[in-house]
Amino acid sequence: MKYKPFPVGVDNFEKMISENYFYVDKTLFIRDIIDTKGEVTLCTRPRRFGKSLNISMLHYFFDINKKQDAHIFEHLNITKAGEAYLAHQNKYPVIKLSLKGASMKTYHSSLEKLKIEIAREFRQHDYLLSSPALNDDEKELFRQIFARKASEEDYSSSLKFLSEWLQRHHNKKVLILIDEYDVPLEKSYFNGYYDDMVDFVRGFFGEALKTNDALHKAILTGCLRVSKESIFTGVNNLNVVSILTNLYDEYFGITEDEVADALAYYGFEEKAETAKTWYNGYVFGNTTVYNPWSLIQYLQSVYYEELYPKSFWANTSSNSIVKELIHNADNDTKGEIELLMAGGIITKPITEDIAYNEVITTMDNLWNFLFFTGYLKKVDGHFEERTLYLNLKIPNQEIMYIYDRFVYEWFQEKVQVADFSALYTAVQNGDLQTFHHILTDTLYQTMSFMDHGESFYHGFLLGLLRSMNGYFVKSNRESGNGRGDIFIKPISIRKPAIVIELKIAETATQMKNKSQEALMQIIDNKYEVDLLSEGYPNVLKYGIAFYRKDCEIAIENAN
Repeated sequence: MKYKPFPVGVDNFEKMISENYFYVDKTLFIRDIIDTKGEVTLCTRPRRFGKSLNISMLHYFFDINKKQDAHIFEHLNITKAGEAYLAHQNKYPVIKLSLKGASMKTYHSSLEKLKIEIAREFRQHDYLLSSPALNDDEKELFRQIFARKASEEDYSSSLKFLSEWLQRHHNKKVLILIDEYDVPLEKSYFNGYYDDMVDFVRGFFGEALKTNDALHKAILTGCLRVSKESIFTGVNNLNVVSILTNLYDEYFGITEDEVADALAYYGFEEKAETAKTWYNGYVFGNTTVYNPWSLIQYLQSVYYEELYPKSFWANTSSNSIVKELIHNADNDTKGEIELLMAGGIITKPITEDIAYNEVITTMDNLWNFLFFTGYLKKVDGHFEERTLYLNLKIPNQEIMYIYDRFVYEWFQEKVQVADFSALYTAVQNGDLQTFHHILTDTLYQTMSFMDHGESFYHGFLLGLLRSMNGYFVKSNRESGNGRGDIFIKPISIRKPAIVIELKIAETATQMKNKSQEALMQIIDNKYEVDLLSEGYPNVLKYGIAFYRKDCEIAIENAN
């Protein structure tokens, strides 16, 4: 059986259908858009949850200039919804813009990207240059915008200009589709030109969405609802559909039933639990959904016999905010991050009105941003004094990996700027008191997992010891009758070599026995044999047992 290809990176709806990619039918979104009252609808979802594909789908269905592509909907669910909905097919002039490209490091370069996108859309409607509906001055302005030679003020008004001209030419009100409307705002904030971008975007959206008699409907997608006072001032008929809303909840992401069908189609039913653990867990409205970007890439990797799942989202979304959280965390926040990374739940007040320049002004705003952008999911919630409080947790292993990575990077940065010379001297000299003091003090300051697995402590200790001048630090090296945890070899053959074995204690009272057990493992398995054969006259052997943020160290000096 020849399977449909995986649509990795495909967000053009016509290509998706005509080239027979695997597609989860979301065309009833069209029906619900038609039924939804209100001129302007803003759908907020995390990155890579199908927003661009849905915008493309709406474009091909409604656009009066795409009648030649009407056949692509023939076997999809919208055709079964009834003639009342099909009566809208290819009946409206459509303006479609994607603002995801306006993510440059300066205001000027981002504005140029916006001009390119606006000019591209004007090019789609260049038939207006021969339309009697436009006068000569309007046609000249069209040419200026098309050639990217118009003023900034004209570009700010260009969306309204184009919709008015299309309405006059077609004698039909216009549908405006804007994908990733908030990317210019997010990128401008992190690159230091937020106020300039807000001024431009406020005019660009404001004229088109609040004082535009040519507008039939506008659909915007984005990651976050930017404060209404900042961007949508005067847009009185704004319908915000966030991840808290039941409306459209099944159209962004892939539902559990749809995933089961996809696994069955490719014969991957045995991968169901792995897919669920790694890519499920998001809750939009009342619907649990999988991350479609990651799931499709996982299915493709399984198809090509890659053995293990991985975090596909880690390198595609804007993860800088997670890094911001971890780097700015106070002791209380560190504790909350630890709890989350252990699979626990935190409770936070939730508000949908956040401006990007307010994100890191308070920890509550930062937690809100993480929730709305997909780094946390709701478990349940309640109202208290007119405020919504949600119980939040990390959705899945893919997102856990992102937190894990940034915690590790944060720790490495802390290690690089700290002075651990006293620790290195203590390790070389067998000074248990100083070794223990510095180790426990550093553990206390560091974020760790509440399940305290050995891999965490292994990485923690390696991170501390890798900067020992004059020594090579190796991990899990074969020696003697087994594999020791950490081997430290001095460049000078006259200095002692070091072997360290780690154990995890289940209680504080177990640490002493566990440290002795670790030490005996080194001795019984002769981990020092290779070091002695290389000519080192002395090998220091450490057994270390950890319990939460404390440890016990045992030592034997072997000549």
